[in-house]
Amino acid sequence: MNERTSPRAAAAPAAPYDRRPLAAVLSAHTISTIGNSLTLIGVPIFVLSTTGSAGRAGVVAFCATLPVAVSALVGGPLIDRFGRRRTSIVTDLICAASVATIPLLHYAGLLEFWMLCALMAVGGLVATPGMTARSVLIPDLAERAGTTLARAASLTEAVSSGARMAGAALAGVLAGLFGAEAVLLLDAASFLLSASLIAVGVRGVRAAEPMKSTAPASFAAYRRDLREGYRYVAGGGLLLAVVLMITFTNGLNQSWSAVLLPVHADDNLGGATQLGILSALFGGSALLGALLYGAFGHHFSRWAVLTGAFVIGEVPRFVVAAFTDSTLPLAVTLVAGGLAIGTLNPILTTVIFERVPLELRSRVSGILAAGCQMTIPLGGLTAGILVEGAGLRTALLIVGGLYFLATLSPLVFPVWRSMDTPGPVHASAPAPAPAPADAHPLVAAAPLSSSEPSLPRPSSPAP
Repeated sequence: MNERTSPRAAAAPAAPYDRRPLAAVLSAHTISTIGNSLTLIGVPIFVLSTTGSAGRAGVVAFCATLPVAVSALVGGPLIDRFGRRRTSIVTDLICAASVATIPLLHYAGLLEFWMLCALMAVGGLVATPGMTARSVLIPDLAERAGTTLARAASLTEAVSSGARMAGAALAGVLAGLFGAEAVLLLDAASFLLSASLIAVGVRGVRAAEPMKSTAPASFAAYRRDLREGYRYVAGGGLLLAVVLMITFTNGLNQSWSAVLLPVHADDNLGGATQLGILSALFGGSALLGALLYGAFGHHFSRWAVLTGAFVIGEVPRFVVAAFTDSTLPLAVTLVAGGLAIGTLNPILTTVIFERVPLELRSRVSGILAAGCQMTIPLGGLTAGILVEGAGLRTALLIVGGLYFLATLSPLVFPVWRSMDTPGPVHASAPAPAPAPADAHPLVAAAPLSSSEPSLPRPSSPAP
């Protein structure tokens, strides 16, 4: 006798979508990015107000960003073994302690310049693994939330841009009213809040827990894991092209955000308040650019959008700052540039995660981040030397000229056009589930091109 299967037994219940872990990570990322903006503006202002030296501002930027590249180069296997959730929490707590110590020592009259450099170096060293640990969770949490990877990447970039806008405006106001010390104390509080969000919101997520390895923990196993990640990046033409391009431009972005723009604002625009306004305008337009790309970007070639964004968004700000001493022309330029630049990270993040299998994600993301951050320490240091040796205008034109040459890369090298071809499908890398028809975007990985010292992977450049 044939038994008829009941409808209830035939239709296994689908696992419900759970947006809470993704919302928690995006919220923590928002808080962390606000803190990065506070540091990005607060530290140069603090150095300039206490020393009056653009060269010293460049030295501090160098000390803050060199450890970023070092920890990204070697940290991927450690993140996997320690666990992404645990890594994020611990590194946020260390960052909170290091940044809070700066104003506390200053208030006590004990802060020496070498102490400032050392504390910034500690923050840069541990912030990178924390940001990487959060960012590599995005594909898994997007699938869990029932949204696409491209949409999650666009939302991540939109949140980053909005957070940079809010953080920059807040930093400018606080620095103008209470001094840069207050900005740094608020930054420390943002790290504590980020750690709390990850501790509560990502509990029980398998991808956030330590990865089980068949090999016991040892230095030989660590080297093997690290080598495997390097081989994967070196063997992928487009991934390697992305690293080389963003490595160069991130150094130039750092020279702009850590030295050139703060000095220009201090000398010609009126100081910290104008710096905060400009940064907020740029962040707001980049937010809009990321949201527009998330809504309509699938209609356009990734290569064409990325190439146009580099050409329109990057070089004009250097030229305008070099030849004008008022805020309005630079503000208009940054708004237009932000709209274009807001599309960069959604494109690059999607392309990278499409091509990287799950078990290599932390290692490859760390290596990509390290490559993309490698020139950032030299960017601030070199800009400080250029300003003191050749003057601000000459420094702006030199850096802008180098940026123009870099933007030609996607036009010259054919490998960039392959980003319009879907990446290889890996059995170990689950494809994000398509969003259901009634799903709404979660309005909220750390970005690829970035001038922010504590970011471990590329992100939109600061204004």
